[in-house]
This record gives sequence, C-alpha cells and structure tokens, in this order.
Amino acid sequence: MVEQARLPDFSIWEKLDARKAAIAFDLEVTARCNLNCRHCYINLPAGDRVARDKELSVQEIDRIAQEAASLGALWCLVTGGEPLLREDFFEIYLALKRRGLLLLLFTNATAVTPEHVRLFKNYPPRDIEVTVYGVTRETYERVTRRPGSFAGFMQGLDLLFSSGLKVRLKAMALRSNAHEQDEIARFCRERTKDYFRFDPLLHLRYDGDPIRNEEIRQERLSPEEIAALDSSDPERFETLLRRCPPPDAVPNRGDPSHRLFHCGTGTVNFSVSYDGRFRLCADLWSPDCLYDLRQGSVAAAWQHFTPRVQQMRSERKEFLETCSVCPIAKLCLWCPAHAHLETGELDAPVDYFCRVAHARAAALAGDGSKQA
Repeated sequence: MVEQARLPDFSIWEKLDARKAAIAFDLEVTARCNLNCRHCYINLPAGDRVARDKELSVQEIDRIAQEAASLGALWCLVTGGEPLLREDFFEIYLALKRRGLLLLLFTNATAVTPEHVRLFKNYPPRDIEVTVYGVTRETYERVTRRPGSFAGFMQGLDLLFSSGLKVRLKAMALRSNAHEQDEIARFCRERTKDYFRFDPLLHLRYDGDPIRNEEIRQERLSPEEIAALDSSDPERFETLLRRCPPPDAVPNRGDPSHRLFHCGTGTVNFSVSYDGRFRLCADLWSPDCLYDLRQGSVAAAWQHFTPRVQQMRSERKEFLETCSVCPIAKLCLWCPAHAHLETGELDAPVDYFCRVAHARAAALAGDGSKQA
C-alpha cells in the first residue's frame, strides 16, 4: 500500500541554509541496559554479547559525529539502552565533545559514579535527563524488575544534584506506577522547578519481541485514564489545550494527503542506532526507512536517502479516510513510525491511539470529567 514517490531535485538542499544549520541527532550508543523495565521499547540484557558486538566503536562514532558536524549538527542526544554501561563511555563522550557538539544525556542514573560526575563537571553536557519510575522502592522496582535499583537510582541522582549539574526529571505513566503519579510529579517538581514532563503513551518495541510487546500493552493506561491524568495536571492540561485546541476549533484537513510524513521528521533531525542504522526519527524502523552508516556516509543519508523517505506515499483507502484527514491528529500517538511498530505497516490506523485521541478531545472540549 506504500510507495516511494519520484525523488525531488536534490539541488534544493544546497539552496536551503536552514537545512545545514542547527541539526540535531540522537545517538544510541547501546541497546543494553542494567534494568529490565516492563514498558521499555529497546532494552536488551546488560551482558548481551551479540548486542555488544554490534555496537558502534569509538572510531565509528567519531566518524559519524565528524560527518554530522560538517553538515551543521550542533546537538547530539546520547542515549541507549543505558549509555553508562559502555566501558568506553568516557572516550565516546569526549570524542563527541571534541567535535563541538552540545550534548544531552539520557540515563537512568543507577550507574552514575563520582568519576562520571567529574567528567560532566569538567566537560558539562547541556542537559542530563533522568526518568523517575517511582518514588518508593516497591513501585520503582516493580517497573525495573531489578532488586536494589531504587537505591542505585537515588544514589546516582544525589551525586548529580549535589554536583550542581543541570538535571531534568521526567516520568512514564504506567499501570505499575499510576497510583503514584501525584507523588512522582511532586518529587520531580521539587528538584527541577523549571521543568518536568510525563508521558502516558507507550509504543511497542523496536525488535518486535512478542512477549515484551504484550508486557507493554499490559502497562498501557486506558484512553479514559490518560485523559483524566492529563486533566488532573493543570500545567500539562494548559499546554495540551494551547497546542491542541478542542476539535470544534480545528478545521478538518480537507482533501486527504497521500504523503505519509507530516511531522517534519528528518527536517533538522535524525537518529543513529547502536549498530549504525540511520533513521529519520528514533522510532522509525521500517526496513525501507533504514540506511546503514557502516556502508555509507551521513551526508549521503541526509541529502539523498532522507528526502526519499519523506516523500513516501500511501494509497490505503482506510488511511486516506481517517488518519490523513483527522482534525485531532495532534492528540494522537499515531505516525508512520508507530503504526509500523504496532502493525508492521506504515499506513495502518491503530485503534488504541485513535481512542486515546478521542478521549483527550472530549476532555479538552470540557466533558472529560464526565467520562473520567
């Protein structure tokens, strides 16, 4: 049902200075993690030798960073898995720094050591983001399934905060920690007064593991619970209302667009997997949307492969009559990347996402409290 359109004139990219400036990219330095979170879409065991053997070397990472910087990349998000599991993390971090990149780091904080703190103090990242799975040992370890992980999390977080580094906190709203969301929000806001976000929308795994995918589905909140959670947080609700007005204030999109991608992905950003696969965004794992950087360059991927993916089109009648023209699409997790993770197809609607969007729309329209 999905086809690739004729390639556009690539010379346009040379005429657009904006495309060569302020590029950001995500770099997954590993898929391995020391935790085993129920909802995680990427994690493999910390000792997985196959995964470790596939990881980009420091030299490969440095080459990718150099090529990205030459195209105008300024930002790099260092993520995983758990990045601090890499024995050569210090080398990776400094290699990226030497390329002049502003670094963001995602970590669960359980592996943070005084040596890491010294590195970050000497060569500060722009931000460090830590996810809070719970604020009690019982809840935190129900999610992570690792005894002792809560103590490690608190110790790592104390090391980061006591050092004066800029740390941001975030949370996932899961079935396993839903009862503690108010306490999690309070914990985060007390420590990072200018920033806190939570995400109640879970997508499926990159590797398609059916057992782990079922665990993710079991951790999903119902559409009504998500809408009620949004509504219970004034700051979040105001932001949602500002960015996504009620559906009666949003004009219908009109004629359906056959183009799949409307989110701007690949405009000023891209992602690199732990084994060197280039994607327009972190969640886009359709085989037709992957480019192997071990066999080619960032420039070739950015200037030639990316426009090809951006121009992909659909002839699926169901897509053209629903998602393509939906006036509440901004309230939905649906996108080609997530559709592929859910169904194996880039243009297939996803019922759960649709129900979440409609529950949110009802809440924004003023009658969400009746449903919740």
